[in-house]
Amino acid sequence: MVFVTGATGILGRVIVLELLKKGRKVRAAKRPSSNIAEVKHSYQFYTENPDGFFNQIEWVDVDFDDIHSIELALKDVTEVYHCAAKVSFHPKDEKEMEHTNIKGTENLLFACENSTVEKFLHVSSIAVLDLLNEKGELDESSDFNAKDEHSAYAISKHLSEMEVWRASAEGLNTIIINPGMIIGSGNWGKSSGDIFPTFEKNSFTFSGGTNYVDVRDVVEIAIQLMEKNTFGERFVVVSEGKRYADLGRQIRTKLGLKEAKILSRSQLNLGRAANIFLGWLIPQLRIITKTNIESISTMTEISNQKIKEKLNYQFIPVSESINFHLNNYINDKKLNKNE
Repeated sequence: MVFVTGATGILGRVIVLELLKKGRKVRAAKRPSSNIAEVKHSYQFYTENPDGFFNQIEWVDVDFDDIHSIELALKDVTEVYHCAAKVSFHPKDEKEMEHTNIKGTENLLFACENSTVEKFLHVSSIAVLDLLNEKGELDESSDFNAKDEHSAYAISKHLSEMEVWRASAEGLNTIIINPGMIIGSGNWGKSSGDIFPTFEKNSFTFSGGTNYVDVRDVVEIAIQLMEKNTFGERFVVVSEGKRYADLGRQIRTKLGLKEAKILSRSQLNLGRAANIFLGWLIPQLRIITKTNIESISTMTEISNQKIKEKLNYQFIPVSESINFHLNNYINDKKLNKNE
C-alpha cells in the first residue's frame, strides 16, 4: 500500500494516478472539505480511463494534528509520498504555513516510526536553495543560508526538510525532491494551479523569472527515484528557467489578450511604501514585501544536471508544457460557460 498526502493538489493527484497505472494500491489523504470530484474531472487530461482509475483510490480524511489519525492512515503502508503543503507568499498565511508545512511533516514522520513504512519521499521546493556553485548556479549543494532574508514559505520548507533529514539519520529511507514552479492541469486558481488564471487576470508582470517543471516530469522522477531506492539524497527537479514576461506573453497571446506590462523594481518599491502606510487599510498591498519584490525582480539559474544524469532523463520543454496545460484550462473554461 502507498500513502499519498496532498492527494487533491496539482502534484499529489497525478502521483496517485500514475501509481494506480502501475498496479499499486493507493491510499490518498484529503480534507473533509476537499473537492474530489474536481480531481476526478482533471484525470481526463492524463488518461483515457479517468473513472476507472479514480474509483480505485482509497480516500481517507486525515487530521495531521492527530498522531492517532495519521497512524490509522499508515496501516499496512510501505511507501509514503508527502506532497501536502501550504504554498503562499502572503503574510497573512505565515502561521498556517508554518503549522501545515513544518508540524504536519513532523507529525507524519513521527507516526512513521514503528510503522510498516519502508520508504518516504518528501516534496520540498527550490525556494530553500541559496548558495551558488562555482558555475553561478543553484544545485543540490546550495544549502539554505539562514543569514539571508527569506519568505515564510521558504523557511517553512527548509524546516520541513530538516525534519526529513532527522528521520533519515534515525534510519528511515528518505528522498527529498526540490521542484520548481509546477505546471499542471486542474486545481485552477489554487497554489501552482494559479499560473493561468493569474496571467489571464493581470495585465502586468515582473522583470524577474523562475524555474518551471511539468507535473508529469515531477511525478515520473519521484516514482523512479523511489523504485531505484535512491535514499539519503535530494534532487532538484526543474526543466528550465523562464522570465515571467516570456511566460505571460505565451499565455496571454493564446488567450487573445494584449501583452502584459512589466512593472519595474522602482514601481514595486512604491507599492511597498504604500504597504507600509496603508497595508492595514488595503489588504492587497500587504503582499508587496521586500522579500517578495526581490523574488519577482530577479532570476537565478538552477542546474538539473544531477537528475538528468541519475535517470538519463529528458524534461518536457516549458513552452510545450504551457501549451498542453493551457489548452486544458481553456477547455475547462468553455465547459464552465456552457453549464
